[in-house]
Amino acid sequence: MDSDFFREAIMEQFKPAWWLPGPHLQTIWPTLIKRKVIIPFTRERFELKDGDFVDLFWCGKGNSPILLILHGLEGSSQSHYVFGLAQAMVNRGWRAVAMEFRGCSQDPNRLTRRYHSGDTGDMEEVLLAIQQREPNTPLCAVGFSLGGNVLLKWLGESDNQPIKAAAAISVPFELAQVSSQFDKGFSKIYRHQFLKSLKKSAKKIVGIEKTGIDLTVLNQIKSLKDFDRLITAPLHGFIDDTDYYQRCSSRAFLSTIKIPTLILHAKDDPFIAADCIPNSDELSPFVKLELQEQGGHLGFISGTCPWRSVYWLEQRIPEYFVGIL
Repeated sequence: MDSDFFREAIMEQFKPAWWLPGPHLQTIWPTLIKRKVIIPFTRERFELKDGDFVDLFWCGKGNSPILLILHGLEGSSQSHYVFGLAQAMVNRGWRAVAMEFRGCSQDPNRLTRRYHSGDTGDMEEVLLAIQQREPNTPLCAVGFSLGGNVLLKWLGESDNQPIKAAAAISVPFELAQVSSQFDKGFSKIYRHQFLKSLKKSAKKIVGIEKTGIDLTVLNQIKSLKDFDRLITAPLHGFIDDTDYYQRCSSRAFLSTIKIPTLILHAKDDPFIAADCIPNSDELSPFVKLELQEQGGHLGFISGTCPWRSVYWLEQRIPEYFVGIL
């Protein structure tokens, strides 16, 4: 498949619900409404080569195409955008598998590490294993937020890719700028929730005391930048937060992507400033960036009233992948 498939593509225009005006309501609404998980997931404990594990959650039947789903910061298979898309793909006749990043399982991991925005190794290991199990099955991948950054970075840096197509949603293209964005205005509310979860997760890391990281510093952490400087960087071999942000921001990898890739993003995303969004000349011919005027962060909710909410991503993403194959 070559990049010509985008030439005939018609951009889907998202129309936000009138009762959810603005980026913050679009972002928050899906997290407040408890949606029913209709399709059951089957958990697989996937053993990694380094002796640790990640959990995979499968749904769907038969030998149909497979979509790997990557969640965002402190997300899981139970995140609304994960199970919602999984159910939508099963309804289209696909199978879906949600990978929980290392450290996001309900069970503690075995090694002294967790996940981060540039950690592509576990995802690649999972994809190659699935390909080996089912060499004739079409395989695709989608990443949300942090998961989208991981996916785009991997697409741009790796030549060992078993997938046919990819999509990335609400991506933090420039990690340093996005980290700073959480220190501004209403975004401080989001920062509080993320830091609460991140600190709780850090306390569960096995053997962290052997790394020289003093967990009493958690009380000093007031920003995502603080967390990345004091926890993420030393735990994963980065010099500091600046080194981590520079090496792991996906924007630098977009020009070298070699498979069809759709990026969906809202201009009013409260987490990601407008100057973080890449320009067209930064994109590989295989990459299509669909910029919506509104939608918030992982929101994109339409519909005539609250009890008839329409989750637009659960229409657009399946439509894209089904069209590709």
